[in-house]
Amino acid sequence: MPSVREIRRRIKSVQSTAKVTKAMSMIAASKMRKTQEAALLSRPYNEMIGEIVNSINFGVSSEESLHPLLEKREIKTTQLILITPDRGLTGGLNNNVNRFANDFMKNNNSENLVIAVGKKGFEFIDRSEYEISSVFTDIGESPEIADVLPISKIAIDNYVTGKVDAVSVIFSEYVSSTLQKPDVLPLLPMEQTDSKNLDFISEPNINDLIKIILPKFVEVQIFHCLLESIASEQSARMVAMQKATDAANEMIDDLTLKMNKARQEMITNELLDIVGGVEAQTS
Repeated sequence: MPSVREIRRRIKSVQSTAKVTKAMSMIAASKMRKTQEAALLSRPYNEMIGEIVNSINFGVSSEESLHPLLEKREIKTTQLILITPDRGLTGGLNNNVNRFANDFMKNNNSENLVIAVGKKGFEFIDRSEYEISSVFTDIGESPEIADVLPISKIAIDNYVTGKVDAVSVIFSEYVSSTLQKPDVLPLLPMEQTDSKNLDFISEPNINDLIKIILPKFVEVQIFHCLLESIASEQSARMVAMQKATDAANEMIDDLTLKMNKARQEMITNELLDIVGGVEAQTS
């Protein structure tokens, strides 16, 4: 059994670790509130612009030329935008997203070209067989729409020029503080869904309006996925650090119990030595 001094030294070490993980959990909780609010506030806007774009698409007559972002063709190459955190200490979040991306690319029956957004996704793709076209890291915890413009430009240009035939985004969807799930968002070609064919007058005309709003829609979709991913990251880190703190506290309790037993055993042995010495002198 380790000595009392060794156990006491180990208790101090675990206590220091518990202080660090508790501080990291509190910091992540503070950041989570801001990122969660940003992600939740972006959802109604994202849904509304989707309905507007869909309504405009229904307003285009068959005689008018089809916008390149609406053009469908045989999918030979898929552009995948993989959004992951830059840092670890997020429990199983990074592994779950990367595993989901790997399964998606194996099952989509086409070649894959990856835009890695975040260091963890880049490191995963760099170790795999898939080709990386671009890498974006260190975007930060409070991104702006300007941060995703280079990403959307690469995706749109690759699709319009025919380099890729489809574009999808894989990210971590924020469900709750304790639940984040990997998800895929098909981005291009844009799909028309059932929607009310709104009677409206547009200025400029529909074709000119589509040329303006469709690229903006792609930017908003990517930006929303980025906000969801950041909120998921902070939530996962808060939960992971809280679990680490709880585990450290349990270890401290176990070590304290061992130290008390070792101290009791040491005292008992000393008492036995004293009693034995007294009996030897009196005999």
